Amino acid sequence: MKLSVLRDLYPGERRVALTPANVAALCARGCELRVESGAGVEAGFADALYVDAGAAIVASRGEAIAGSEVLLCVNASRDADLDGLSAGQLCIALMDPLSDSARFEALAERGLSLLALELVPRISRAQSMDVLSSIATIAGYKAVLMAAEAAPRIFPMMMTAAGTLNPARVFIMGAGVAGLQAAATAKRLGAVVEAYDVRPAAREQIISVGARPIELDLPTDAAEGQGGYAAEQGTDFLARQREQMTAVLAQQDIVITTAAIPGSRAPVLISAEMVAAMKPGAVIVDLAAERGGNCELTRAGETQQVHGITLMGPLNLAASVPMHASQMHGRNIENLLLHLLDKDARLQLDFDDEIVADTLVTHQGEICAGRIRERLGLGLGVRVLEEVA
Repeated sequence: MKLSVLRDLYPGERRVALTPANVAALCARGCELRVESGAGVEAGFADALYVDAGAAIVASRGEAIAGSEVLLCVNASRDADLDGLSAGQLCIALMDPLSDSARFEALAERGLSLLALELVPRISRAQSMDVLSSIATIAGYKAVLMAAEAAPRIFPMMMTAAGTLNPARVFIMGAGVAGLQAAATAKRLGAVVEAYDVRPAAREQIISVGARPIELDLPTDAAEGQGGYAAEQGTDFLARQREQMTAVLAQQDIVITTAAIPGSRAPVLISAEMVAAMKPGAVIVDLAAERGGNCELTRAGETQQVHGITLMGPLNLAASVPMHASQMHGRNIENLLLHLLDKDARLQLDFDDEIVADTLVTHQGEICAGRIRERLGLGLGVRVLEEVA
């Protein structure tokens, strides 16, 4: 199989789809790899490292695309990121398929095969391919560092000749991968850490990273949705949640919000009134900023001062730690590619395989992935999958 690693065009993206270590593993399996010159530079991987790993360096994007069966980049969420691709070529990347499903109808008409990494099913045999967990791990870690930098106080307790400095109180809203990593990082820095998640199963996970779970008087019977994510809640539930959360937030020095619903606007957990009731000097880092924010006042990509509170709405935090983020992303892609190859290193798209059936959005002019077909009102797509397999 011939693969090419493209230099990402997405604004602000510093990661690379494969590292030299991933290239070496795929070459050993019998793949032929080309890397667009400079693709890994911002992540700390020079062209020479890819050459040493067995890849050929090509000077232009067009040269990288020409003749390749599979094209790899980190983010292809815009049509412009797919410019130059031809019918029959397979692109594997992040594509934000649940937010703008309609764009894939035109892409299918172009004959492109597109595998969206966000759709990798959360099943045990696909855990090593789960790029969203890799992204969330980096984001949770980096959010705590951003909060520590912005806060007017230190995190750990210190007993000094000038007196005792009390530890910071850190509150994590949402105990998924990002939230748990944020809690663990804040704990390592010496903070007193508390966390809340609407899912009852998250309680033990919160305790496991050294944080104290906060429990509210709310029904949790329908709290967990598909893939272990929190389910979308109604307006009455969210209103009661905000009411009870106000007293909790008023005690905190740092608040990190991570609640997200795949393909939907992030739930608003913190109202403007709740922000006004917080301590002066407190910091909020809203990791859901890209989806509208968990805080009513969040502006995506901006840091604001509101009621004496620092409110941060960072975007694409994984790209701010490009070396290790690329290492994690690249290993996810390596595992996925090895899963798709037969013993002769040829690409095999087996539609009886849940991983392929869930992630392949378009193929041979058709919309294939069931979740995307459902959003477009096209039905389950059983007939389509049988025809294109």
